[in-house]
Formats: sequence, structure tokens, C-alpha cells
Amino acid sequence: MFTGIIETVGKIVSASPKPGGMTLTVQLGPAAEGVKAGDSIAVNGVCLTVVELAGSSARFDVSAESLSKTTLKNCRPGQVVNIERAMSANARFGGHVVQGHIDGVGKITAIRKQGDFAVFAIELPAQVLDEIVVKGSVALDGISLTVASITGNAFTVALIPETLSRTTWKQSRIGDAVNIETDILLKAVQKQHSKIQPDKTSLTEEKLRDMGF
Repeated sequence: MFTGIIETVGKIVSASPKPGGMTLTVQLGPAAEGVKAGDSIAVNGVCLTVVELAGSSARFDVSAESLSKTTLKNCRPGQVVNIERAMSANARFGGHVVQGHIDGVGKITAIRKQGDFAVFAIELPAQVLDEIVVKGSVALDGISLTVASITGNAFTVALIPETLSRTTWKQSRIGDAVNIETDILLKAVQKQHSKIQPDKTSLTEEKLRDMGF
């Protein structure tokens, strides 16, 4: 599990296709401290398992499934990425519950600077829209953020100067693809609600009995 509080910005050393996926090597910098094979690292929000560590560079195997659902399929040597090690049991919880399981890829459609702050508008896939709520949590490229507003199929988030300076988003541009992970707590509530309060067209006497009425 992760918190969405980025520890450092790493750099991709190599990205090599292999049968069934890709081998990705990332320079972790200071985040390599204490890391060993088998540990989980979030790379731009995607939970990956360390296969091998050489100095401060970690090698990961990325499955075809992960490549198809995330921006990692477009990564290239020299690209900077957000890095977070899995949360330890005795650590402070600073962000929100982040699994590293990407729900969809969005696109930056607008960037509005407000002094040292910045407001980003993100266009998101239709299937993810219902899992985004105003003032709710969302992880974008692994960063824990709060949804400021929703208009149509896009939402906005505001990044403070500290977040901009410590993450890859200081270099973000309109049109960039973004990994989106919605709040697991909201998804759990929505699933239970759909069982308790099904669509009116599918509500039958039998279903009412099953729900205890």
C-alpha cells in the first residue's frame, strides 16, 4: 500500500520489450535506501515489484496488462518518474490509501498558473467518471490530490508549490497522459450501494426479499 506522498523523482535508465511485457530499469536515487528484491515501488503511481537492485537502480518486470492500462508503455530512457516506496507499518499516513492499481489514463487539457501554484484540468475516461467526486481523493501519477471541481468529463486539481517542486508535474504540459487511480474507499462504498440500491428497472420482488424486505 502507498500514500500518494512522492519521496523522490527517479529517472528511467532503460525500457526493453520482452515476451509478455517489458523490462524497466529505474534510477531510484535516495529512495533506493533499504530496498531489496521483492519490494513494491510505485513508479508514476504504478505498483511494481523489484526484481533486482544494482546500486540505486532497480529492475522491474512490467506485464502486458500493466502496459495496456498505464502510461508505462510510452516510457523512454531519461524520462523522470515519481517514486514512492510501499508504506511501512510504523510510518505516518500523510496522503490517502493508494494501491498502485491504475483505473485509467487521462490527459491534461489545461494548466492555469496562480503564482507559484497551478491548477490542472484532467480529461478522464468515461468509465472512471463515476468514481470521481468533488473534495474526494485521487492519485495522479502516484500523487495524492484532492478533486477541486468536475465539469463534463474533466476534473481539476490544485497543486501547491511544494508538490510541484518535488514531483514530475513541474514539467507537465497540456496533452500529457496521466495515470489515474480513484479512491478505493469510494469504490467500495459504490459497490455496496449498488447492491443495496439497485437500478429501479431491475428491482424485483425477489430482489427485495434477498435484501431482507
